Amino acid sequence: MTSIKYAWKRSLPVMAGYLVLGFGFGILLEAKGYGAGWALLMSVSIYAGSMQYVAIDLISGGASLLSAGLMTLMVNARHLFYGISMIERYKGTGKKKPYLVFALTDETYSLVCSGDVPEGVDRKSYFFWVSLFDHSYWIIGSVAGSLTGSILNFNTSGIEFSMTALFIVVFVEQWKSASGHASAMIGTAASVACLLIFGPDSFLIPSMLTITVALTALRKVFEKEKE
Repeated sequence: MTSIKYAWKRSLPVMAGYLVLGFGFGILLEAKGYGAGWALLMSVSIYAGSMQYVAIDLISGGASLLSAGLMTLMVNARHLFYGISMIERYKGTGKKKPYLVFALTDETYSLVCSGDVPEGVDRKSYFFWVSLFDHSYWIIGSVAGSLTGSILNFNTSGIEFSMTALFIVVFVEQWKSASGHASAMIGTAASVACLLIFGPDSFLIPSMLTITVALTALRKVFEKEKE
């Protein structure tokens, strides 16, 4: 099996989600007065599902660059920790590395990290193609949503919850495929605790820092459990 074929096969569940979620983003963007060109530009250059949803209100509300920057840090802070865990995995990817770093979404991270590739499939090529396929699905969905929104009228109430729904699905899939659930339980407990302490607008970064410290401290324990 070639790397392209295997990457496409593994990315099919993400395609189902990204086409729908991108479609919702495109509809919301169009409802705010920004057409398909904006949907294409944002999906190609930003490519951060949850942040793109947030960016709709930032753009339409005339938010300052400082506000936009702080909000982006809050929403996408988790990618800092994703990146640290991918340093070794992405080593030796050459010219593809900048794109692999840019295209590391939650769902792509899940596909890249979940299991080893079969014999005959080049791992580095698989990383690239699964990243490119997922990116393409998001672009197609967002542009299609924008074009559809320009023709038909939609009640957009509740569409923004679609990203939360996708995160829940990813969490459930990881839970079902993992042999142990200690790390997931630590992450959940830390997030809930930080939510109660810092509130819904400020809990993300403290929770990520807490999770990182806890998992780092317990790393040797988790490694012994795998042996």
